[in-house]
Amino acid sequence: MEALEISSKKDLREFIEFPYSLYSRDRNYAPPLRREMKDQFSPKNPFFRHAEVRYFLVRDGEKALGRVASIVNRRHIEFHREQAGFFGFFECVNDPKVCLRLLDTVKAELKSKGMAIMRGPMNFSTNEECGFLVEGFDQPPMLMTPYNPSYYNDLMEGYGMRKAKDLFAFIYQVRESLPEKVLRVAVIAEKRGISIRPIDKKRFQEEMQVFKEVYNSAWEKNWGFIPLTDEELDYLGERLKQIAVPELTLIAEDDGEPVGFMGLLPDFNYVLRRMNGKLNPITILKALRYSKKIKDLRLLLLGIKKEYRNKGVDALLFREGFKGVKSGGYKRVEFSWILEDNIAVQRLVDTIGGKLYKKYRIYEQDI
Repeated sequence: MEALEISSKKDLREFIEFPYSLYSRDRNYAPPLRREMKDQFSPKNPFFRHAEVRYFLVRDGEKALGRVASIVNRRHIEFHREQAGFFGFFECVNDPKVCLRLLDTVKAELKSKGMAIMRGPMNFSTNEECGFLVEGFDQPPMLMTPYNPSYYNDLMEGYGMRKAKDLFAFIYQVRESLPEKVLRVAVIAEKRGISIRPIDKKRFQEEMQVFKEVYNSAWEKNWGFIPLTDEELDYLGERLKQIAVPELTLIAEDDGEPVGFMGLLPDFNYVLRRMNGKLNPITILKALRYSKKIKDLRLLLLGIKKEYRNKGVDALLFREGFKGVKSGGYKRVEFSWILEDNIAVQRLVDTIGGKLYKKYRIYEQDI
């Protein structure tokens, strides 16, 4: 049994298709659109301009048993000054021998590139999906969050991987109003001159530049953070523009200067579970029908510039965002992901009434 590097369009198609068969009987799984997957692995993705990625499949005859990608991200190495390489897009049947072949292959590849650590999963970096689900298998995944069988964690531990970091997801059941404390703090921020406005989708790319400014400033010290390039921002913006709702995507300003950003996205996974990865006239009609029935949101983006923290900007963003949540008839909001050691944000979510309901784990091993 060997992990063979994919070398043709046919192989890449098999790499992309493998999860669809692996999860075919799992009702919680949300199959991504095949067209989007093809774009993600194509030269259109600006990630490849600063990274080396190789893809591998393990087969038994003609049948695929597992897949993985080896990732050397030069921006991570430069930003963190750490010789860490990554594995990503890991999918595997419940067989330690298959896992062994996949991870051994990545380890050898990363070592040949001078890496000292193998870490993952990253699909492709912390700016996208990362981590294996370790708690919360009874709930389907929300938009752009990982999902996997529970045995993946047994495979990782059996291989000798150790925990690098846990990521938390909290769930908030929408109530009639926010806690009084949050509303009081929001008023204080207003008196300090902070204002909130929705994004203008007619100027979406300009608004994404505002997001980039806040994101790169607010997240700079976070574990695993890598600044977004302009090309990556444009690529991300194309994906988000289709589903972003202005009333739920807000910018905090101080005299016209952006100081905070919050993005609540409807859980489009609810629709994807009914499209089965296909884009055709029938599934488009399904998308139009079921997108109106989405009742969950994911708080994907929340950032406040360092000099504006502890001044009520977050409370004001929550207050204004809550209006959009209520008017849209949404029932739940997921806050994810939050680093296990980011106590300040966890306390904020707890104040609002969010409860920890999922955990994801990123693993690593010295090479």
